[in-house]
Amino acid sequence: MPKETIMILDSETHSRWILKTLLESERYLVVAVDSVERALRNFSEFKIEGFITEYWIGGASTASIIREVKTRYPECYVMMLTDKDLKDREYEEVLGAGVDDFFSKPASSRKILLHLERGLSRRKSSFASGVAGENDALQPRSQLGRSMESGMGLQSEGGGR
Repeated sequence: MPKETIMILDSETHSRWILKTLLESERYLVVAVDSVERALRNFSEFKIEGFITEYWIGGASTASIIREVKTRYPECYVMMLTDKDLKDREYEEVLGAGVDDFFSKPASSRKILLHLERGLSRRKSSFASGVAGENDALQPRSQLGRSMESGMGLQSEGGGR
C-alpha cells in the first residue's frame, strides 16, 4: 500500500526526476511540478502530506508559497533542498515561513528519507484528529472536505552535509 503523497517543487528536471525516483522507491506517491502555479493547483486538488521545494523557482523565493501552504494546511510537512548559498536573512525568511527541515544540495538520500519519515510521523501524530485516511491520498481535496480558495545531486547513503 502506498505511503503519503509528497509534492516536489523544483524547476530543474533532473532534480525532480532523481527525487521522485528515490521517493517512489520507498512507496511514496509523488507529484512533481516545476512552477509555483502548478504547485498551488495541485495543493487545491490533492491531499499533499509532504512538500519538498527548492529555494529559488521562476526568479523568486519560495517563502511565500511555503507560508501559504502552512497557513492553509498546517499539517503539511515542508522540506527545503537547495543548492543556493543562503544569506542569514534568506535563511531566517524560509524558517519563518514554516520550513520544517532544510538541507543544502547535494544531500544524502538516506538523510532526506529519514527526515521525511520523521517529519511526516510527527505531523501525523500532532494532527491525528484532522487527517484523512491513507487511502485518501490521491482523492481530490473537495472529496476530503478541504478546498483552496484561490541536476539535484543526491548522494549515496554515506554522503551529505
